[in-house]
Amino acid sequence: MADQIPLYPVRSAAAAAAASQRRAAYYSAAGPGPGADRRGRYQLEDESAHLDEMPLMMSEEGFENDESDYHTLPRARLTRRKRGLEWFVCGGWKFLCTSCCDWLINVCQRKKELKARTVWLGCPEKCEEKHPRNSIKNQKYNVFTFIPGVLYEQFKFFLNLYFLVVSCSQFVPALKIGYLYTYWAPLGFVLAVTIAREAIDEFRRFQRDKEMNSQLYSKLTVRVSIYTCIGLYKVAMVCSMSLLNFPLKRIKSLGKVQVKSSDIQVGDLIIVEKNQRIPSDMVFLRTSEKAGSCFIRTDQLDGETDWKLKVAVSCTQRLPALGDLFSISAYVYAQKPQLDIHSFEGTFTRVGLLDLELNQLTKALFLALVVLSVVMVTLQGFAGPWYRNLFRFLLLFSYIIPISLRVNLDMGKAAYGWMIMKDENIPGTVVRTSTIPEELGRLVYLLTDKTGTLTQNEMVFKRLHLGTVSYGTDTMDEIQSHVFNSYLQHPVLKVHSQASGHNPSSAPLRRSQSSTPKVKKSVSSRIHEAVKAIALCHNVTPVYEARAGVTGETEFAEADQDFSDENRTYQASSPDEVALVRWTESVGLTLVSRDLASMQLKTPSGQVLTYCILQMFPFTSESKRMGIIVRDESTAEITFYMKGADVAMSTIVQYNDWLEEECGNMAREGLRTLVVAKRTLTEEQYQDFESRYSQAKLSIHDRTLKVAAVVESLEREMELLCLTGVEDQLQADVRPTLEMLRNAGIKIWMLTGDKLETATCIAKSSHLVSRTQDIHIFRPVTNRGEAHLELNAFRRKHDCALVISGDSLESSHNTVSQVCLRYYEHELVELACQCPAVVCCRCSPTQKAHIVTLLRQHTRKRTCAIGDGGNDVSMIQAADCGIGIEGKEGKQASLAADFSITQFRHIGRLLMVHGRNSYKRSAALGQFVMHRGLIISTMQAVFSSVFYFASVPLYQGFLMVGYATIYTMFPVFSLVLDQDVKPEMAILYPELYKDLTKGRSLSFKTFLIWVLISIYQGGILMYGALVLFEAEFVHVVAISFTALILTELLMVALTIRTWHWLMVVAEFLSLGCYVASLAFLNEYFGIGRVSFGAFLDVAFITTVTFLWKVSAITVVSCLPLYVLKYLKRKLSPPSYSKLSS
Repeated sequence: MADQIPLYPVRSAAAAAAASQRRAAYYSAAGPGPGADRRGRYQLEDESAHLDEMPLMMSEEGFENDESDYHTLPRARLTRRKRGLEWFVCGGWKFLCTSCCDWLINVCQRKKELKARTVWLGCPEKCEEKHPRNSIKNQKYNVFTFIPGVLYEQFKFFLNLYFLVVSCSQFVPALKIGYLYTYWAPLGFVLAVTIAREAIDEFRRFQRDKEMNSQLYSKLTVRVSIYTCIGLYKVAMVCSMSLLNFPLKRIKSLGKVQVKSSDIQVGDLIIVEKNQRIPSDMVFLRTSEKAGSCFIRTDQLDGETDWKLKVAVSCTQRLPALGDLFSISAYVYAQKPQLDIHSFEGTFTRVGLLDLELNQLTKALFLALVVLSVVMVTLQGFAGPWYRNLFRFLLLFSYIIPISLRVNLDMGKAAYGWMIMKDENIPGTVVRTSTIPEELGRLVYLLTDKTGTLTQNEMVFKRLHLGTVSYGTDTMDEIQSHVFNSYLQHPVLKVHSQASGHNPSSAPLRRSQSSTPKVKKSVSSRIHEAVKAIALCHNVTPVYEARAGVTGETEFAEADQDFSDENRTYQASSPDEVALVRWTESVGLTLVSRDLASMQLKTPSGQVLTYCILQMFPFTSESKRMGIIVRDESTAEITFYMKGADVAMSTIVQYNDWLEEECGNMAREGLRTLVVAKRTLTEEQYQDFESRYSQAKLSIHDRTLKVAAVVESLEREMELLCLTGVEDQLQADVRPTLEMLRNAGIKIWMLTGDKLETATCIAKSSHLVSRTQDIHIFRPVTNRGEAHLELNAFRRKHDCALVISGDSLESSHNTVSQVCLRYYEHELVELACQCPAVVCCRCSPTQKAHIVTLLRQHTRKRTCAIGDGGNDVSMIQAADCGIGIEGKEGKQASLAADFSITQFRHIGRLLMVHGRNSYKRSAALGQFVMHRGLIISTMQAVFSSVFYFASVPLYQGFLMVGYATIYTMFPVFSLVLDQDVKPEMAILYPELYKDLTKGRSLSFKTFLIWVLISIYQGGILMYGALVLFEAEFVHVVAISFTALILTELLMVALTIRTWHWLMVVAEFLSLGCYVASLAFLNEYFGIGRVSFGAFLDVAFITTVTFLWKVSAITVVSCLPLYVLKYLKRKLSPPSYSKLSS
């Protein structure tokens, strides 16, 4: 990295122009680049165009009759494209509106063109352009857009838009039905509740953003002993240009101030302390370590919590003092921001599936409203101004579409969120989005991250196998004893144990011994060699904390460090390596020091052994191994150590008959295996290798291949030392939680950035993939024919888990995506969805989001994504429901998610209990609110039919407002406390969750049942009032309305499955409110002052005749439904009732 960051001193305009010309000439002469052969590659693919006649096989019959890999079967189903009016009615109007809005937004807010920029060190005021603030913002609105934004979000739903039109129509005298507050009061109440809820959510988001943006950092103005960085705008690739020399000038007065992360500007020199989050994109300039090295973690980029070694820019690291950064007058020329894994797009507002289903039912109710109004006008014979009567009927029957539906659901969702956060069994759970809690009860696919989500990312050494003997955690004391004895008794090791100075006589001794014939080594000697190889073959660096209370300059930082064993920690690019080095420390061989050129080991007796690092070959995903060449300073012996995956090492080590079998045994135990080997080199052999290696690195053409070939010349007939097994500890109760989710019918996909071997190992150890289950690894393909063969091979396998690399979804590579996702996208996703488990490894954040999108588009099922790092944000936001775990990788995932939990195991109760209750309760609440509007609209229709289809309202004024509020609101809303099964039962029998994914609690079938119930009860109530009270016709309003209120209260009781004491209170409270209002609202209980001039006779409603007739009507409307419910539970009980009994 240090060689790729250019710093430029101040130069003249002529020099700058000349440099620009040289740069332009260099780039123009660079050649066609990697895309030059792109046409040829496509021509090769086009040669397989004949495969159009041989589509992918998707059934079993073909394999029974033909062994060929190609089969001619019908193509995948294609959706018929809608045209003309059909397209417009079926959603085209929405597409046109959206396109117009997007066009207007793009015109008003054109994206700023990204371009290269020059950033001056420590001089933000010299920036040529204005950059945005370095602040995090998760808020949806600002002060000016809050009210318009909330209103838009509400009125984009058909239900609220319809009632807005109805309410506005009351300002027209000819269309006025009742009082204005009859329509505007409910609408205003709904909007007030919605605005209040959104304001609370927005304020919480503001508080979370303020907490993150208020973190303090030190802005450099004084000489300190901490490394510094320069902030850059956006994520940028730095141009690879040569660094010019610059003069130095000492600045006498310097300082250091505390600034908020949101106040950091482009060009500021920021001091980043140890274990402190990097607040912005930065260039690494200087550190207190002499070599300029520093370990950082990239968990917010790729999810990896291991430490990665970075080196500061060499020229700034070599400056005599830290204050000289202000003296050099240098700047960084950065290329324009590029799209890479560090970039994420913004958030979007989620809408739950239940809301969409209710919106569809609302449209069906509107259609019924229009039909009923047309029927009434038709029966009138279109007499008079029929169009005005039609609109009045539309207003009279407007309660078919209940305006209180949205507010009841929103208040219910807020209650569900409160219940989730107050659940003591899942402490620390936070509901950040109060609009989709019922989505937790409809999930079919769960896409989970690995590191930090399923695992703790803490490696523990578990097994050491030497071929003839195996050591586990219970026998590590034997290894410790062997190591201790080896360094005390072995004659050669005594030479190692001498003073740290070089002993020249030891070199001939070692050479003479290496040339002697091979003899069978003892167990103690083999253990010693294995432990020493593990202690040397790695890229781990020991780090020591500074002494408490001591703050020194950069030059004296090392003098302030405490080198005791208790103060030592290890940092490396892989947690596996840290686990191995910690294990060697536990058995007696300790890594105490390391730099770029040497490392030191301390023996059990306290002696220090020094090894010179001659060459280092880091691990790569292609080689699957790493190596190191070291020289023992005391003996001058040169040894080449190597460790790696068994698939890579099996062909390198000498012949053996146990490696493959033991690797399989450890893998079945869920251990991550590494094969360790060595080869002793003579001085002549190493000098020959170094010469060829240096020459290969200077090669202009095929440098990578030549370097690999030289290294492979050493990787021959290496001595197999041992096989190690390391366990990545799982999160608490991961295995039972995954088993519960599988039993609930939820398919689990693991998406990770780790390599294939690690991902497969964790899938087995977590029981995501059972030990007896086959695993199909989808191999990379380069053309359509290979993709065809690979998909057919995968199709032949049954009940096997799929492991696929993220490169398969990367459109910039000539791999599976250019082939499978171009030609066989439907088939690939369909086959993957049939697998019991899918593991996607080497996935970038963009690829994770792509996988979620593919699942949503092809399956139309509800998806949930769970992760804990910043690299999981895009996946979380792409899913229907996002869950973030607040853990070691920070809070970015939890802040961007809909729900935040502290442990993976909490997802079981979150889905099985709260997901089930939220969906069931919302479905019952929504359908009952619609029933409440349907029944009163049915009564209005009967009333108008009896009175010659007159468009006269049955109930006026406060009766219509009170019916949907104080008379029935509390009992209906108490349905949010109902539950069909106890939480313990839902967790014990997760199979109950499968019924929820079918959507049977809210469907057109259940909706039609409630429509029939409403028609039956509305007809009984109205006709009963007219028949029984024919002599007292003026009291028909009081009679029918009283029976209506009693019917609604009884229907709530009929719907409830588990009683709560608040439900009982709500029932009696509503009944009491209604009885009390009879004395104050008697003027509303006539048939209308204009029509009949009748008012309520208070004495009449206290008579026995009134009471028994009202009771008779109520019993006739409710008793049959109670009988039907009882018979249904006896003859065809639901699954949960069987378990409860």
